[in-house]
Amino acid sequence: MPALFIGHGSPMNAIEDNEFSRGWRAVMAAMPKPRAILCISAHWETRGAFAAAHPAPETIHDFHGFPQALFDVQYPAPGAPALAQRVAELTGAKLDAQRGFDHGVWSVLRPMRPAADIPVVQFSLDTSQPGRWHTALAQKLRPLRDEGVLILGSGNLVHNLRLMQFHTDAGFDWAQRINDRLRRAVETRDHEALADWQGLDPEIRLAIPTPEHYLPLLYVLAQQDAAEPLSVFNDRVVMGSIGMLSLKIG
Repeated sequence: MPALFIGHGSPMNAIEDNEFSRGWRAVMAAMPKPRAILCISAHWETRGAFAAAHPAPETIHDFHGFPQALFDVQYPAPGAPALAQRVAELTGAKLDAQRGFDHGVWSVLRPMRPAADIPVVQFSLDTSQPGRWHTALAQKLRPLRDEGVLILGSGNLVHNLRLMQFHTDAGFDWAQRINDRLRRAVETRDHEALADWQGLDPEIRLAIPTPEHYLPLLYVLAQQDAAEPLSVFNDRVVMGSIGMLSLKIG
């Protein structure tokens, strides 16, 4: 199976037909149907690594200030306890039998697979750990791709909510520069630099003030074999400081 990183942006992308949701849908439609999806979302932070093992995860509306239509959304995809156990065996992660789908999961999967007919397991982020720890952990997930599992990271390369301007359609100059710097590192397979992103650029802390939206990228890049192609889509910075760049490996 391919591996995907999705720049998820606003939860409103779950219910709006826009360039981003259309881009996600097109990529998914061009792929073989996965047996299951393993999603690494920016919105499940833990100490230690966990795999969600609930057979029927609830839809978590972990935000506020949005229209009621967004709170009404349900994404009833089944869980996959056997896959969660497999992830635990590969990585040493613990199982969480209660966790539902946060919006980093369902806000992208709803446009991509509205039928909600593919089992989904969520994998947590220990944001206290450095980038190389995440890369090493993610490499242990590689066998899943040969088992029909889509590995999907959901976050944003550039993500600064404090500086965001909701009705701005373009990116701040510094945000666009960092986005372009990160894209170059992705395309040249400079995974070492990306794992140690704090040293990439003096302005990097403006673009990545906290690591949770960036780290899912490392889980996807860790799946890339030496000769495997990579393609970028939805590459725009919006609302000043939210980078929507997405990529597909394989």
